[in-house]
Amino acid sequence: MPRAGRAPRSPYNATVIRLLDELTVGQIAAGEVVERPLSVVKELVENALDAGATRIAVAVTRGGLEGIEVSDDGTGIEPHELPLAFARHATSKLARAEDLERVTTLGFRGEGLASIAAVARVRMISRTARSEVGFAVSAHAGAVSDPQPLAAAPGTRVIVTELFANVPARREFLRAPSAEFARISAFLGTLALGYPSVSFTLSHDGRATFVFPGAAQVEQRLAHVFGPAHARALLALHGGSRAGSELRIGGYISTPGIDRADRRMQLLFVNGRLLRSALLAGAWSAAYSSFALVGRQPFGVIFLDVPPDEVDPNVHPTKSDVRLRQPEEIHDAVRGAIAATLAANATVRMRDALSFAPPSAAGAVPQSDAAAAFDWVADGPATDAPLAAPQTLRILAQLDATYVLATDGSALVLVDQHAAHERVAYETIARRAREGAPVGEPLLIPYTIELDAADATRFEGSREALAAGGLEAEPFGERTYRIVATPAGYGARAFDVHAYVEALGEPVPGLGPRERVWASLACHSVVRAGDALEPAEMAALLERLVRCENPMHCPHGRPTMVRIEPDAVARMFKRL
Repeated sequence: MPRAGRAPRSPYNATVIRLLDELTVGQIAAGEVVERPLSVVKELVENALDAGATRIAVAVTRGGLEGIEVSDDGTGIEPHELPLAFARHATSKLARAEDLERVTTLGFRGEGLASIAAVARVRMISRTARSEVGFAVSAHAGAVSDPQPLAAAPGTRVIVTELFANVPARREFLRAPSAEFARISAFLGTLALGYPSVSFTLSHDGRATFVFPGAAQVEQRLAHVFGPAHARALLALHGGSRAGSELRIGGYISTPGIDRADRRMQLLFVNGRLLRSALLAGAWSAAYSSFALVGRQPFGVIFLDVPPDEVDPNVHPTKSDVRLRQPEEIHDAVRGAIAATLAANATVRMRDALSFAPPSAAGAVPQSDAAAAFDWVADGPATDAPLAAPQTLRILAQLDATYVLATDGSALVLVDQHAAHERVAYETIARRAREGAPVGEPLLIPYTIELDAADATRFEGSREALAAGGLEAEPFGERTYRIVATPAGYGARAFDVHAYVEALGEPVPGLGPRERVWASLACHSVVRAGDALEPAEMAALLERLVRCENPMHCPHGRPTMVRIEPDAVARMFKRL
């Protein structure tokens, strides 16, 4: 007997090379393609889409463990080709090796049906449009029956039973029927986003789960995948096509402030193929860099149409991943489309939140000595006209020396004074640095700072970017620096160097090294929570904020303001 803890040795001579039989080959291949009931549904539904189906119905019994049935109204299969459909590496989607360079279908390997038949019993019924009757074949463990005529509607119907009955060890790794069905339901609902013109139905144990009629729009399907509330908050992506390129981008992305703890709902379709979201995860992070809090993830669905010769789908047995010939270009295009959509939405949200009336000189905010504290961040682009204050917005008070409370008569607006000032300061610093405009103003009386070894190393590494932002520091002995200039118009406001250096160690996804330094510089050089503001200062801050490209979030992703509608107040008083 073998010793405990060690597997028994094979009875065969390991040095002898032998040709495996077809049954063993089929089960090995099926192990890569068919992992669980969802794999069967995926293969059959993708075949239906490749066949040009406009209606696809999926029926599942006990999570797919007992039965899976997929029916479609596609082109169907000729009777003499039905047995060939179950042969390994037999496909209608490729003719020669060169076709792999321009794959335009979801399937192409010719392994799906053969792999399913290797681990389950399969019955296929198919009828072409020009045939008066359908034909059926049965397949299992490498054996395929002859086609038999029978009545059938045009299209193809595939019935799969006894999944993994001949490999019971595989069943031990499956979850409960309800869990397996949940995977199928989530996949089919998500796949339906990419094919709005196709009708999808799904039933489980004889009861309908969902019915998606074919439509030109995807709103109903967005609500099914993301939930009704989140679907209403999705923004249509301003993608379109890129000049000089066949790349086209579309989709829907989440409104800033509505996010998730993980990336699982960052969905991606490339040429109609539903893929893992990791392919363009960096583009999401970069575009939302200052629109989302660190550790929170946006969600949505992105549709990419890429020339077929720029995509290689032949990189994974389950076809769940692709290789792009120009990943950097596509990454930048997606990031730019998301960023442009968010920037346009930020302006709209700002106008809606503050109810700005059309600019006019009569509404200008009166300047005062107190408001002059904000002058260093007051300048906008040279072409900007003077910005009027909101004629309908009235500043009421400062709450807890932290928030500006205002109203337009129909709702309350709360502005986080530090986040708002930080956004204004960051965009001013970044714009001046990029345009090469004067950014630094020498101090009449420089002051010195002393850092520990770790902080001194980080500070030294950021000195060049700090100087580009207007703050100049000179070495003044061991681990000691002298601050000789601050951003123009900065005045005598204290700069918290130690807090700034500590912030350099915090991640800010999507910001480059220089932008990260400028964001920290802005964060630690503006008005803070607890600083008392005069009414004129609060009005001036709001006037500066509306000039920003992204007035709704600070560079680190925190919101600058919230609008409290009357119905929210009514709920507090139990009126709703």
